[in-house]
Amino acid sequence: MTGIDLMFQALGDPSRRAMIEQLALGPASVSELARPLGITLPSVVQHLALLERSGFVASRKRGRVRTCRLQPARLDAARDWLERQRDLWNARFDRMDAYLLENDHD
Repeated sequence: MTGIDLMFQALGDPSRRAMIEQLALGPASVSELARPLGITLPSVVQHLALLERSGFVASRKRGRVRTCRLQPARLDAARDWLERQRDLWNARFDRMDAYLLENDHD
């Protein structure tokens, strides 16, 4: 799986997006991330593992508490990819509009 695939797989789940939104407010423990989601702690840990593999989240364990923090540069990478796609499609639509206008003989 490529980096971009993993990135969008991570963003494809509402629980993971909720964790990212919560971490945008500041670092949080795994149990703090689990609380508003209404899912089990093991499920949260699995979601966090994917968020870490995708580069959106980093975590550190001190004693028995694992604290997670957002890696904002990864969000920039997702935004940049989306902007490139938007620019590409806008250019294609502009070419199609120009073609249709040039070939409109009605």
